[in-house]
Amino acid sequence: MTAPTLTHRPPASGTGATLEFRGLRRSFGTTTALDGLDLSLHPGELLALLGPSGCGKTTALRMVAGFEIPDSGEVLVDGVDVTGTPSHRRDVGMVFQSYSLFPHLSAADNVAFGMRMQGVPAARRRARAQELLELVGLPSQGGRYPRQLSGGQQQRVALARALALEPRVLLLDEPLSALDAKVRQSLRDEIRRLQLELGITTLFVTHDQEEALSMADRVAVMRDGRLEQCATPEELYNSPATPFVAGFVGTMNRLPGRLSGHGGMVDVLGLSRPIQGSLPGRDGTADVDVLVRPEALTVTAAPDGPAQLVAASFLGATTRLTLRLHGGREAVADVPTAHASTLPTGARIRLGLPERPVLIDQARNEETA
Repeated sequence: MTAPTLTHRPPASGTGATLEFRGLRRSFGTTTALDGLDLSLHPGELLALLGPSGCGKTTALRMVAGFEIPDSGEVLVDGVDVTGTPSHRRDVGMVFQSYSLFPHLSAADNVAFGMRMQGVPAARRRARAQELLELVGLPSQGGRYPRQLSGGQQQRVALARALALEPRVLLLDEPLSALDAKVRQSLRDEIRRLQLELGITTLFVTHDQEEALSMADRVAVMRDGRLEQCATPEELYNSPATPFVAGFVGTMNRLPGRLSGHGGMVDVLGLSRPIQGSLPGRDGTADVDVLVRPEALTVTAAPDGPAQLVAASFLGATTRLTLRLHGGREAVADVPTAHASTLPTGARIRLGLPERPVLIDQARNEETA
C-alpha cells in the first residue's frame, strides 16, 4: 500500500451529532474487550474504528447502538448520556455486515419498516422509501425481494433503511466485507458520497485498512481494547505513533539498527538518524528495529552494496523490489519503474534514507536482553 492521497473534506459545520466515549470498559469473563476507551467524533465526521479481530471495535459500536452495556463508562450523543437508554430510543441507524433484510418484504417495504413501526402514514412511508432508493441508486428495485437482489443491492437497501428515520448517528458494522472486490469499492465510494451529502456523523468498523484510509476523516486504531492512535489517514500512515500502528497500517520494513547511546540517534544502514518519539527505557547502546516505509528507501546500484536485489514486482508506475540484507533479513523498496528496470536481479544495492526522524521498536532489544 502506498501513502494515502485522498483529500478528506472536513465535516460540514453544524451538521450531524457529536458522539463521545468516556472511559468505556467491558469484559466477557476473563477477556477484556474494552479497557477504558476515550474517543470523540465531531459533528458530520466519518470515523473508522480499525484493528485486528478481538480488539474491541465491534463492542464499542454495539455500545453506541445499545446492544451492549458497558461495565463502566459512558456513551454520549450531543452531550447527553445514552448509556442506559434502550436501543430503539437512541436515534441511531445501523447497517450490518449480513444485510439483515426481511426476506418476506420487498426492498421498498424493508426501507419503510422503521417508519411503519413509528406510525408514519402509508403515503409518506412510500414516498420516503422511494426517495431513499433513488438516493442509493436503486430507483426501480423497490418491488423486488432480497433474494432477487445482488449482495451489493441488498446492502444499498440496508443503508437506505438505516437512513429512513434520519438518525443522528449512523453505524456501519463491516458492511462491505461480504461483497466481492469490485462491488466493495463501488459501494465504498457511494457510502462516502452519501455520508458527505447528508452530513451525518458516522462510525465505521472495519479490519480492512484500505477501506478505513480511503473513506474516513479520521481513523482510530485499536489493540486489545485500547486506543493506539486516532488521526487522519495521512497522519496515521506517515507519522504512526506506535510500532503497532506502523506495522498494522500499510507495509513497514523492520531494519536492524543500534542506538548510538547519545543525542537520541540510531544507526541504521550505515547512516545516523534521529529517533521519532521517546527512547526505549535504557541508556547506552542497544539493538532495535527501525521502522521504514518501502517508498522511503532509496536504492542505488553499487558493487560493494550490503544488500542484494532478489526479486522485482511490477506495479505500474512503481516497482516493488525485494532486497536481502546482511544477515539474511529482507526488506522491500518501492521505486519508479524506470529506475527499477536498470537494476538486474542479483545486483548489489546500497540503501538510503531521508534525513528525518525514524520510528524504532524496542521489542528486539527486550527479546535479546
